[in-house]
Amino acid sequence: MPSLRKWLLSGLLVLVPLIITLWVLDWVVSTLDQTLRILPVSWHPDHVLGMHIPGLGVLFALAVVLSIGAMASNIIGYKLVHWWHALLHRIPVVRSIYSGVKQVSDTLFSEKGNAFRKALLIQWPHEGMWTIAFLTGAPTGDVLAKLRAQPGNQPVDDPDVFCSVFVPTTPNPTGGYFVLVRKSDCVELQMTVDEALTYIVSMGVIVPGGPRNVHLKVAALPPSAS
Repeated sequence: MPSLRKWLLSGLLVLVPLIITLWVLDWVVSTLDQTLRILPVSWHPDHVLGMHIPGLGVLFALAVVLSIGAMASNIIGYKLVHWWHALLHRIPVVRSIYSGVKQVSDTLFSEKGNAFRKALLIQWPHEGMWTIAFLTGAPTGDVLAKLRAQPGNQPVDDPDVFCSVFVPTTPNPTGGYFVLVRKSDCVELQMTVDEALTYIVSMGVIVPGGPRNVHLKVAALPPSAS
């Protein structure tokens, strides 16, 4: 029985990551293959080649993105994009959604942005309890003024005293909390963002730059009073 249990766990350790990886790749390829539907039926690869080849949608989506990027990089394309942005900002409901999404995407994909460029160690949700967070920027305007006016926050001229961070949840880092903290209360980590995400997703099992299996000695709990 001990040998069977060992073989079962070893098999799961090999198969589970492989199956999940293949499932994610299959979902991505299947989703991007749907982009071929924007082509006329007579142009579909299935119709032209007489057979279905998975992954052609990935190449087509990549070609579309590169083409739009090349067009937006020249003067005429820049004016068209600017006109498109101005048009969307005139539509009441679309304006709110589009402007918010665009600001987030500009921050995440901009070469000059610092969003998720640094992994930090902060005390959360209370003092004495530490967790990993990601730097997303710095508060400005009314938020910064209100932070400076709070009791215990001395007025300072340095606008970078406070910073905005994202505290992800585990094992799903897509959810989390947006927190404003002092820079002096943050400890910058040497690990990369990818390493920090791996550390969070694995719930601390995979330690960046350390052994994969860390055995901890937990003190025995005191007997219950009841």
